[in-house]
Amino acid sequence: MNKMKNFKRRFSLSVPRTETIEENEFTEQINQLNLRRNEDLVGNSLGLHSLQAEPGQLASEPQARSPTQLQYHNRVQQRRFSMEDVSKQMSLPMDIRLPPEILKKLQMQSPEPCKPLSRMSRRASLSDIGFGKLETYVKLGKLGEGTYATVFKGRSKLTENLVALKEIRLEHEEGAPCTAIREVSLLKNLKHANIVTLHDIIHTDRCLTLVFEYLDSDLKQYLDNCRNIMSMSNVKVFMFQLLRGLLADFGLARAKSVPTKTYSNEVVTLWYRPPDVLLGSTEYSTPIDMWGVGCILYEMATGRPLFPGSTVKEELHLIFRLMGTPTEETCPGITANEEFRSYLFPQYRAQALINHVPRLDTEGIDLLTTLLLYDTRKRISAEASLRHAYFLSLGEDIHSIPDTASVFSLKDIQLQKDPGHRSSVFHPPGRGKNRRQSVF
Repeated sequence: MNKMKNFKRRFSLSVPRTETIEENEFTEQINQLNLRRNEDLVGNSLGLHSLQAEPGQLASEPQARSPTQLQYHNRVQQRRFSMEDVSKQMSLPMDIRLPPEILKKLQMQSPEPCKPLSRMSRRASLSDIGFGKLETYVKLGKLGEGTYATVFKGRSKLTENLVALKEIRLEHEEGAPCTAIREVSLLKNLKHANIVTLHDIIHTDRCLTLVFEYLDSDLKQYLDNCRNIMSMSNVKVFMFQLLRGLLADFGLARAKSVPTKTYSNEVVTLWYRPPDVLLGSTEYSTPIDMWGVGCILYEMATGRPLFPGSTVKEELHLIFRLMGTPTEETCPGITANEEFRSYLFPQYRAQALINHVPRLDTEGIDLLTTLLLYDTRKRISAEASLRHAYFLSLGEDIHSIPDTASVFSLKDIQLQKDPGHRSSVFHPPGRGKNRRQSVF
């Protein structure tokens, strides 16, 4: 108490004679100062170092402030509410610039920029901004159409950036397809440089619209543009990114946490479907994706699909003719499979893959072989693939970059001009921001 009185006496030297300070007000201000000092929120700009100064020293410093001035200064600081504060508080895409009236309204709702919003307040604020509303986006043209959905190229009125609008048709009796529900629930929680970013969800009576970041092309279009002759260096970089974000297309993928193990065998595009699924297996996990990765590696290296079958039987025939007809040794339990026995396939012997992929080096052939194993228990995983000797030339640093960082953030990783590239000028990808944020 004596310390406080002494401090009050010292501080009064710098306060105009016309000011009076009540004891309870002064005590509260002192407590605030101590609290701020303990939390390291106030630096030397508040003159806290002068608490242990001599009586005459405080008054001589030009930066010293009276308790009333300090309180007013703190209040002024709280009024600063920048666009960056809003973006962090609401997890908005960093490229969005909100109108001033929206900023003012958000400040009234939450005066402290760093204070997290409740789920209900955040949802209401996002709606005020324009998220979740169909009129926020302008359709520019159709990109593609599938069984359940149509994808449009669009533009966001909030950012003026291009987006991809995936419209999923809703049936009144059935509601949203389960594949769409899985896609939304998974992508909302994923923040990865090699997984497409989900920006917004719009729900109407007739459709569910998913707003994604817009990508200039897919792998097929890229291969078409380079006339199916990719640089083998680019094949390696693409392959590494594919493995990083293995489950990016969740339309027919499954979350690893789903408890049941019995699924439909109508999954994965036919050309990339593993033999165990083609033969009716409904108990599977991520190894089905690894078979597809092997097919894609072959396609990038050769410029043609590996097993372009038009029916299940033809697909199996193409697989067995190259990889050999499965036996109990290569595929345990195959002889008990009724579908396999009903086809009466010839006994093919496995061919050397190097004869079909001459541009792939020894390590690449080894990786391809382990990706195309019949036995799902021995088929290489995505994690093990990333550590395969095939990727040693990319360097060790590529394994330590954050999930949200692009591999091209490393100065040694860059694309080369593809031998068959149609354009006379090759434009490698830029090294700008790693990823735009999602509102989720």
